[in-house]
Amino acid sequence: MKRPEGFDAPAPADAPDRSRSSARGATTSTEKTTREKKVREKPAREKPVREKPARVRASRAGSAGAEPNPRPSVPRPSVPRPSVPRPSADRTAAAELRAAERARKRHERRELKRFTRRTRQRRIAWLTGIGTVAMLVLLSLGAAYSPLLALRDIQVDGTSRLDPAQLVDAVDGQIGVPFALLDESRIRDELGEFTLIRSYTTELLPPGTLIIHIVERAPIGSISRGAQFDLVDAAGVVIASTPERTPGMPVITVADDDVESAAFRSVAAVLLSLPPEFLAQVDGVTATTRDDVTLVLTGSNQRVEWGSAEGSDHKARVLAALVAIHGGSGPGLYDVSAPGSAVFRAD
Repeated sequence: MKRPEGFDAPAPADAPDRSRSSARGATTSTEKTTREKKVREKPAREKPVREKPARVRASRAGSAGAEPNPRPSVPRPSVPRPSVPRPSADRTAAAELRAAERARKRHERRELKRFTRRTRQRRIAWLTGIGTVAMLVLLSLGAAYSPLLALRDIQVDGTSRLDPAQLVDAVDGQIGVPFALLDESRIRDELGEFTLIRSYTTELLPPGTLIIHIVERAPIGSISRGAQFDLVDAAGVVIASTPERTPGMPVITVADDDVESAAFRSVAAVLLSLPPEFLAQVDGVTATTRDDVTLVLTGSNQRVEWGSAEGSDHKARVLAALVAIHGGSGPGLYDVSAPGSAVFRAD
C-alpha cells in the first residue's frame, strides 16, 4: 500500500531516537571545533632567540625591502646508472683463495711467534744459568789466584821428637804463593828429608795459613850393629843411631839384622800387639824364621815362646794371665805358641 507523501510510520518503542542522536552528534562536533580553536589560540612556548651576527642582520635588513628573486628550476637531465657487472665464479674462487692464503699466513706467523717465544725463553734460561756458573767459576779462580789468599803463615803440630821450627824452615820457600799455586810435590820432597815423619796431611786455612799435621814414626826396638844401636820402627826405618842402648826399648835380634826379612816383620807384628805395660817388661826379642819368635823378660830368666805372629792379641791376653800366676816362680818358659794349651815350664 502506498503511503501518502509526508507520512511517517510511528517508530517502535525500542527504536533509538534518531533526532537525539543527530542532536548529540551535532553537539559533539561543536565541542570538538571549540577545543581545536582553543588549541590554536593557545600561545606557543617562546623559544630563546639567538642573536645573530651584525653582518647577517644587515644583509637580511638590506634584502627585506627587495623583492624575492626565486631561482628558476632547471630540470636535471637523467643520467643512466652504469650497470655493475657481477663477478664471475672464477674471480670469486680466486678471491676466496687469496683470503684463505692470507689467513693461513697469519696463523703461521702466530704459531711461529709462539714457538720462537718458548725457544727464546729456554735459551735465555740456559744462557742465564751458564752465565751464573761461569761467573762463579771466574770469581772462585780470581779469589784463589789473587794475593788475598796467598800463603803467609805455616803451622806444624803432632811432633814430639821433631823440632817444628825445622819443619817450618824447610817449607817456607812458598811464602807469598797463592793457595791454588802451592807445589804439593815440593812440600813432599822437603818433608821427606825427615825420617821421623811417618805421614803428614796439610790443611789450608784462609786467608793465608797452612797447617801441617805430622804423624811421627813410633820406635819398636833397637838393633845392635857393631858399636851402635839403631832405633827402628815397625817398617825397619832407622829413627836414630846412638852408641848406647835406648832405655825401655827391647833389643831385636834377627838373622843378619835384615829388616826386610820375614823374621823381622813377624817380630814387629808381635811387639805392636803387646800392651804398653807388658811391652816395658820385654828386654829382647829373637827370631830366625817367622814362626819362632821368642821374648826375653826384663829382670828375670823367664822367656816366652811366642811362635808366629798369628793370633797375637789372644796370645797376649793368655800370657798376661800366666805371668800373673807364675811371675815369681823363677826361671822358666811360657809357651803360648798354641793359646788353647798354654803352659809354664820351670827350668
